Amino acid sequence: MAPHPAPATGDTSPIFNTFARKPLRFERGEGSRLFTEDGETYLDFAGGIAVMALGHSHPVLVETIKNQAEKLWHVSNLYDIPGQTELGNKLVENTFADKVFFTNSGTEALELAFKTARRLHYANGNPERIDILTFDGAFHGRSLAAIAATGNEKYLEGFGPKVEGFIQLPFGDHEALKEAAARETTAAILIEPVQGEGGIRPVPHQCLRGLRQLCDQHGILLIYDEVQCGVGRTGKFFAHEWASNDAGSAEPDIMAVAKGIGGGFPLGACLATAAAAEGMTPGSHGTTYGGNPLAMAVGNAVIDLVLEEGFLEDVQDKAIWLRQRLAELVDSHSDLLDEVRGEGLLQGLKCKASNLDVVAAFQSEHLLSVPAGDNVVRLLPPLNVELDVLADAVNRMDAALTAMGKA
Repeated sequence: MAPHPAPATGDTSPIFNTFARKPLRFERGEGSRLFTEDGETYLDFAGGIAVMALGHSHPVLVETIKNQAEKLWHVSNLYDIPGQTELGNKLVENTFADKVFFTNSGTEALELAFKTARRLHYANGNPERIDILTFDGAFHGRSLAAIAATGNEKYLEGFGPKVEGFIQLPFGDHEALKEAAARETTAAILIEPVQGEGGIRPVPHQCLRGLRQLCDQHGILLIYDEVQCGVGRTGKFFAHEWASNDAGSAEPDIMAVAKGIGGGFPLGACLATAAAAEGMTPGSHGTTYGGNPLAMAVGNAVIDLVLEEGFLEDVQDKAIWLRQRLAELVDSHSDLLDEVRGEGLLQGLKCKASNLDVVAAFQSEHLLSVPAGDNVVRLLPPLNVELDVLADAVNRMDAALTAMGKA
């Protein structure tokens, strides 16, 4: 075969040019630390973008993968997979849900959430109910439907007509929400209890309870995207649990989960009540890799660790400590930082300086973080991070911001 001509730019990489990658190459990780090929050590507060819930190379997860890899990797969903039943029962027992469908990613979990909502209305004789209400600043993935749900023009550009049936509303505009929810074509409301990509913006708890009431009032479904904020990240098993109290429930009908549930292994899930899942019958959805034995082994191990007695309370305690230290950083570097945002170990620093410059400054101190919308820097340490590592990270942030102030 004749060689392909080199691109006009001179780029010879075989990889799609869809990522602006940093010139860092890691060869191994341990807990909260990553090690480069040339021996440098970094504190990882990026966590693979909230994926590494239990840090790198957790011994239980390593042993779990080794053991399962020697037995069975994949058989497809043509056959019963015991690990799915085991993990499904754990999720049902500890959440609002009655039914679970396992996927490989958060985007796939959200695709099924959309289909489940629309299919229920179809099965109930209301096929016109297809519209899903979403909110400015959201991020729901990169498929054609997910970027339509996100509504960001940057993600939509160049991919043809926007998938129909997704209506973006201003974040916090209650009147626009009430009007849209009352329309005869509305099927569901989709929201992240804490916006991640959009700038670490928690939805007020009373608003989540209000969404539950609004959906009940109009016979529509409430869908949560807890891909980033779920599985212990906020100090509860799922973030919306903070909002349910004597004043009312904030439980959803459908929820998309991923990232932390696999502890680094590709795994997602769509959870639903039995009533919401009624329309999903044999043949209405499928997956080749989703719920494979390897993924199920890891997912079961992760959930067992996160639900161990005292684990989530420990996350809450460390989160309080970290937030106080971050608030002190904002006070001492008020020329560069504006405020602290977030819940649990999903924290953000709203910047006055460029958030990209702050991320770069943190990296210069060998601390990894992630930029987000609204000029925010995300901090996503492992849920089992040690307190001395948190203190080390804060010291590195302080040094980086001090150097920026002197520049």
